[in-house]
Amino acid sequence: MKMSTMFGATLHTAPGRSESEGHQLLQRAAMLRQVGQGIFAYLPLGWRTIRKIEAVLRAELERVGGQEVSMPVVNPAELWKQSGRYFTIGPELTRFQDRRGRELVLAMTHEELVTFLGRSEIESYRQLPRLVFQLQTKFRDDPRPRAGLIRVREFVMKDAYSFDVDAAGLAARYRTQYQAYFNIFRRCGLPVAAVGSDVGMMGGSLAHEFVYLTPIGEDTLLICDSCGFAANREAATFGKPAPSTAPWAELAEIATPGATTIAALTAALGVPAAETAKAIFLAVSREKRDQPVRTEFILAVVRGDMEANETKIGNLVQAAELRPMTEEEIAEIGAVAGYGSPVGATGVTVIVDELVAASTNLVAGANREGVHLRNVNVGRDYVADHVGDITAARAGDACVECGSALRTARGVEVGQIFQLGTRYSTALGAEYLDADGQRRPVAMGCYGIGVGRLLACLAEEHRDERGLRLPVTIAPYQVHLTLLDDLASAAGELARRVYDELWAAGVEVLFDDRAERAGVKFADADVIGLPLRVTIGRRSVADGAAEVRDRVTGVTTQVPLAAVVAELVRRIAALRADIDATVVPVELPAEVFAD
Repeated sequence: MKMSTMFGATLHTAPGRSESEGHQLLQRAAMLRQVGQGIFAYLPLGWRTIRKIEAVLRAELERVGGQEVSMPVVNPAELWKQSGRYFTIGPELTRFQDRRGRELVLAMTHEELVTFLGRSEIESYRQLPRLVFQLQTKFRDDPRPRAGLIRVREFVMKDAYSFDVDAAGLAARYRTQYQAYFNIFRRCGLPVAAVGSDVGMMGGSLAHEFVYLTPIGEDTLLICDSCGFAANREAATFGKPAPSTAPWAELAEIATPGATTIAALTAALGVPAAETAKAIFLAVSREKRDQPVRTEFILAVVRGDMEANETKIGNLVQAAELRPMTEEEIAEIGAVAGYGSPVGATGVTVIVDELVAASTNLVAGANREGVHLRNVNVGRDYVADHVGDITAARAGDACVECGSALRTARGVEVGQIFQLGTRYSTALGAEYLDADGQRRPVAMGCYGIGVGRLLACLAEEHRDERGLRLPVTIAPYQVHLTLLDDLASAAGELARRVYDELWAAGVEVLFDDRAERAGVKFADADVIGLPLRVTIGRRSVADGAAEVRDRVTGVTTQVPLAAVVAELVRRIAALRADIDATVVPVELPAEVFAD
């Protein structure tokens, strides 16, 4: 590729604003351009990098038996209705009708469609296990696109799906994918951590996220440096303190004017927050087949010194999206904001944290302005519809594995794997005949990586104040050849010869043959960030040597012209070997071993 004919120009400053410096560099390096909110176009340099990342993905998936397929982004809505997700996923799922009135969706993921294919193609246990994958553009109408490619609406996704005879087979496939994901990210040059995560709208029994740790990340992780425990805050459990277990005392009202917060309540009564109960009012709108949308009210209770985790609450009531109740809705159930509790509330699903259920004699709202209740107890003063862990872990909480203090970190999820089990195969009828002739649902897993998001994280990880510093495995080209003279000069003739010889030797070269000043060319080479830069000018002709510069180390050496091609081939091989050396077996967490 010659820069004089390249489609797309490097920029001195990035257009627009972004909290991601890596994203700004991707724009300056002529990798991509924004065309709408959360929608981007890749220019030639960026698209070559995307294809390099895809090549790594294909190689590692095929290494573990994956077969590539292509599934349509437009899906019949009926498949999503059969799984139930048509009714539980909100407006992020784009629904529409064709000219004949048939209901369709733009797939944001492909569990339904691949299950449909499994139903048609798998008949016997002899056809299992199977693993298929695709690289495809998807659309999710995200309400809050941010940080460039970190959160977008249209995106390229690698999604893989496994089919097995039973849970044991699925667990084995999951372990294989766990290792394959580390191989993928290491070959791309991205350090990641695997953390336990919530299964979310995908469903299933187990999930892990692969997270790149960065301050711009929107996920909060809880990490134990003592034993290695790590989990997304949405799913993290922690060692909770021992509850108070004194005998039930008599319920009593107490005036608490103006005490609408836990802090104000504890100050007014002189009690610790651990002896109070906090009410959280939430609502969920549900839609079912051939039924109007209905709104359900949820009242969750956690101890006053804890924070509620809406993801955990949603899982207990099988709700993908929760929203705060309005004051009118709170009044409708007989409660009062700031003085609320389940005591006397009606028409609401009550969810109680396990610690509250085990504690006695807490202070809770009386559902009357300016009044609280002492000695409120679950089971006597109100009934819980669900009891479970609905609290959010925080820095300093005890690790559930070893008891040490947890710390928090920010990160970006670049991949996630799920054990779906029979959640989709049962709903859509994907069955096989076992050795005894009995029909059984296939056990499924799904495994996703956002390709654009991976590029965004690579740009964050591999950069300096001058520009990108891309790893050799994913850089659009391996060598940036810079000519510091006219094309018609002796140096130009020499540069053209080196360019041709490098391509003949299998080296991918970006040739800056433009009539620009040396400073402009060097600045552009730095911002694009190819692994090696070769400079040829009048001095090269005079001295018989080219200047070779390593983008990461900044070390520059003079290499005889007769040896420059062989030297670059050697260096590229060395860079690849360095990355290959990082691809090693990883230790699997205990939950991944479970069948």
